[in-house]
Amino acid sequence: MFATDLNRMDEKIKAFSKFGELDGGGITRLSLSAPALAARAEFKRRAEALGMTVESDDIGNIYATYPGTEEGLPRIIMGSHMDSVRSGGNYDGIYGVLSSLEAAETVIKEGIKLRHPITVMVWTNEEGARFEPAMMSSGIVMKKWTKESMLAVSETGGKVTFGEALEASGWVGDESNRLNDRDYCAYFEPHIEQGPVLEEEGLDIGVVAGVVGMVNYDIILEGVSSHAGTTPQSYRKDALRAASKVILDLWDSLGAIADDLVFTTGEITCRPNIHTVVPNYVKFSLDARHRDMGVIAEVVDVIKSLPSEVYGCKLSYEEHWGRNTIEFDDRLLDHVEGAAKGLGYSYKRMYSGAGHDAQYVSELLPSVMIFIPSVGGLSHTVVEYSTPEQCHHGANVLLNALIEADKSF
Repeated sequence: MFATDLNRMDEKIKAFSKFGELDGGGITRLSLSAPALAARAEFKRRAEALGMTVESDDIGNIYATYPGTEEGLPRIIMGSHMDSVRSGGNYDGIYGVLSSLEAAETVIKEGIKLRHPITVMVWTNEEGARFEPAMMSSGIVMKKWTKESMLAVSETGGKVTFGEALEASGWVGDESNRLNDRDYCAYFEPHIEQGPVLEEEGLDIGVVAGVVGMVNYDIILEGVSSHAGTTPQSYRKDALRAASKVILDLWDSLGAIADDLVFTTGEITCRPNIHTVVPNYVKFSLDARHRDMGVIAEVVDVIKSLPSEVYGCKLSYEEHWGRNTIEFDDRLLDHVEGAAKGLGYSYKRMYSGAGHDAQYVSELLPSVMIFIPSVGGLSHTVVEYSTPEQCHHGANVLLNALIEADKSF
């Protein structure tokens, strides 16, 4: 089995943590912002210093490639994203880029002969924290939405469009450079787990078999505003009271469907949001996720069976978005599992509850993800952390799975 360099891997994490760093730790590195562009420049510098050729496509995705020993073979690609959420951590996304770069550096410096070219990729605007939606560029590549509509998206809280920021970035390349199924044959995406399972079970590696399906609904309660001091309780049509009952009822109903179904109300809008006025409008989100799409269908049935009126308030719902469960490639899963086993790391096959670019890429290429533990199960926070050893283990699994993929594709 081959190994990457622990100190070199750790240096990469620390070096890139400077781009967008916050006082007290963590980063804010929004897509195509000055810190993100500085990180891109450093990535390019390091890749070119290794003898890799760096290109970009028309939406700013970066591809750093090192040739293989056989002419005409498609590339094996690995990577993730560099952008973060606001007040995010130093591992989400960027770990996938840097562990891939470390695997490539090991191949190059150790003289490991691979038949296929290898490419390290950086996706543009995965988080969607500056320009919505998340996974924008992989969505464009996979025609989930049109490039034109995404170029017109304005930044959250500002006026700059994605197209304007992209044009100003200096990273607009040729559309022919986009990820495709002619020039590429397999995709690896290493990532932190962003959850507690690996740590709680004392495991080193997650062999990610797929991404779970989900639905996201908005549920709306409409009542009547009235004065908080003069309207008797029995006369009120309080939308917040009604929404509170619906949320608790949903918790009970959905909790009875399956023990491993997860569901969340993370966003609530209350109007007029004045302390002396009975609320006349509440909209809340419902996000539900499960591997079995039959379970997701049961969630939808529960939503559709909600009463049309609660405490005198009209109830309605709107489907916001959803996705089917994605299954990753069996050959790549075997390579990742074989690498973990050969290296003596404990592991389990598991599914990702969060969305990743790999879920879209899997519709184009054989794909797989590799998880390492997140300390405390925390992510999208300044205290997000994976130990140097955990980062090293993931890079080692990637390297050895890459070597096996080079033989089988």
